[in-house]
Amino acid sequence: MDWMEIFRDGVLPCLYSFIGCIGYSIIYNIQGKRLIPVGLGGVLSWGVYLLCGAFLPGPASYFLAAVALSLYSEIMARVVKAPVTVFLLIALFPLVPGGGIYYTMEYGLLGETQQFLESLLSTLGTAGALAVGILLVSSAMRLGVRLRELWRVKTL
Repeated sequence: MDWMEIFRDGVLPCLYSFIGCIGYSIIYNIQGKRLIPVGLGGVLSWGVYLLCGAFLPGPASYFLAAVALSLYSEIMARVVKAPVTVFLLIALFPLVPGGGIYYTMEYGLLGETQQFLESLLSTLGTAGALAVGILLVSSAMRLGVRLRELWRVKTL
């Protein structure tokens, strides 16, 4: 693999993800010091997906990308002092299986039952992997914060 293939297959998609996330940030009126970290979250999520997609099948790469993005969002929310959803929802857009949803509906409307079911299960698997990855990190962070609060109360 030469540098041109790496640039075309790895760097450019991450750049497009950054630009897309910045665009959605502007639409949702995210401004100032939050704009660049949101775009970098999109780069992170898509980069992790591309790296893991080369080694892991199907929804596993989406799951790991969602875990990485959720961790990044939790950290950035504390650094920038903003809600986690500011970073999480915008940077999640590149991972959303929009094409899968479209083709599932198309197959359903055309009456192609076998392709409809295959596309539906694939799309639901992807969406489920994203949701579980986010839920896992969010729950772990809440548990960690709660345990830290309990530890502070006991030591006082």
